[in-house]
Amino acid sequence: MAVMKNMRKFAGSRWVQHLLFWLIAYYVLLRIFATSPGFQKIDLIYTLIFISSLLPGIYLNLLILIPRFLSRKMYFPYSILLLACIGASAVLNILTFSKLTDIILPGYYFISYYEFGDLLKFSLVFTGITTLLKLSRGWFMLMEARNELVKLEKENAETRLEALKNQVNPHFLFNSLAGIYSLVLQNSAKAPEFVLRLSDFLRYVLYETSAGQVDLSRELSAMKDYLELQKLRAGKDADIEIQLPVEPVDRQIAPLLLLPLIENCFKHGIKGATGPVFARILISISGDNLQAYFENNIGHSADEGARNAPGIGLVNLRNRLELLYPGKHPLEISKDNERFIVKLTCPLHEKDALPGH
Repeated sequence: MAVMKNMRKFAGSRWVQHLLFWLIAYYVLLRIFATSPGFQKIDLIYTLIFISSLLPGIYLNLLILIPRFLSRKMYFPYSILLLACIGASAVLNILTFSKLTDIILPGYYFISYYEFGDLLKFSLVFTGITTLLKLSRGWFMLMEARNELVKLEKENAETRLEALKNQVNPHFLFNSLAGIYSLVLQNSAKAPEFVLRLSDFLRYVLYETSAGQVDLSRELSAMKDYLELQKLRAGKDADIEIQLPVEPVDRQIAPLLLLPLIENCFKHGIKGATGPVFARILISISGDNLQAYFENNIGHSADEGARNAPGIGLVNLRNRLELLYPGKHPLEISKDNERFIVKLTCPLHEKDALPGH
């Protein structure tokens, strides 16, 4: 595994890629320049000198002109300088074979076999190919960086969602345990029933909500268990109206979205009031949306959970909705001197569908 990784790293090296390109270019030109079916020593030297005369202009374009002009969308000066560079490469080729080879290789006699126009074509072809390769490499690197960014953003969003859910869960446990504690103090025969409700509810919260989407019927069943526990705490004098969908709906929803709103009704309304209290929780299905309505009286004090973390439920809910359904989660909150009202419309999804699909 390490060997394969090192080989990929070696193959991805910039110097290796450049060397491979010039080896291929050398072979192609050698086939063009060869004076006989077999390669002669003179052919090898001639081809090497020919390529060497092209290198300054090509790398001037790759290392200076493209980064400083083309990458900054300075197209006109780049075009002018590129044409000058191509012309200079052709001139350098002529000077190399007419002057420099006599100095560097005095034992050989070389001449430039190609006219200026032909040399311009050679320079243009090599400059064009190397420019396209550099731009394509930059494009692939940009796509890879974008894909990595998308992956990091997704992982960050999932981490944030998990953190928000973990902040909410302790409130569920605290409120539910408080309700059962009241039953135990009263030696009520209903205590075992509500212990089972709490057990089912905790099993759902701890083991079934790790997925991004859960069956709506299972979510509503957990809501019902939680509501029964909270109705118990509210007492017989509380006016509580609850309506949940009766018919099973083959849809999915993000887990634990409704619990902060239900919890809010009891923490800040029923359990925080000294006079007549009420709560209305109406949940219905309309097309591919879940519509939820929450209304409760405004209490003058809050229970222990509210005092420890005032407003954290609604804040977390807003954050989760924005992460899960950006721009697709109408949430209306209003209040007056007597009532606190929340209306939420939440998209539902078919099984195995992702939010936003």
